[in-house]
Amino acid sequence: MNVFTIGFTQCSAANFFGKLRQAGVQRLLDVRLNNTSQLAGFAKAGDLPFFLKEVCGAEYMHEPLLAPTQEMFDAFKKGKGSWSAYERRFLQLMAERKIEEKIDRSLFATPTALLCSETTAEHCHRRLVLEYLQEKWGGFEIVHL
Repeated sequence: MNVFTIGFTQCSAANFFGKLRQAGVQRLLDVRLNNTSQLAGFAKAGDLPFFLKEVCGAEYMHEPLLAPTQEMFDAFKKGKGSWSAYERRFLQLMAERKIEEKIDRSLFATPTALLCSETTAEHCHRRLVLEYLQEKWGGFEIVHL
């Protein structure tokens, strides 16, 4: 089973929805802390469910349990913190929240992609979420679109 990740920054709507459709994604799981920003363009939470359904036949879900805290986000982005410090703090947060117990594994039985804004998964918490769950659960491959 594959679980996907995707970011929307520096990506056209055609490219974004095309990647999802080509991968066969049927559910987009939004793991952003702030999903209503005007900077999100086509990926604003108010518009995304419509576009996903119409363009890809996919559903939209938002899961704030898988997002960083505002304090962590601000320290990394606005405070220009180090990625390694952010990564440690975020993984600790996922362990404290016990996401492996609170997120139903069957959620990923449907082809699902985790959404965040970062262009690539290298320095994005969506990758960390899936690597954490992969370590706890096993049985799936991570594919970055």
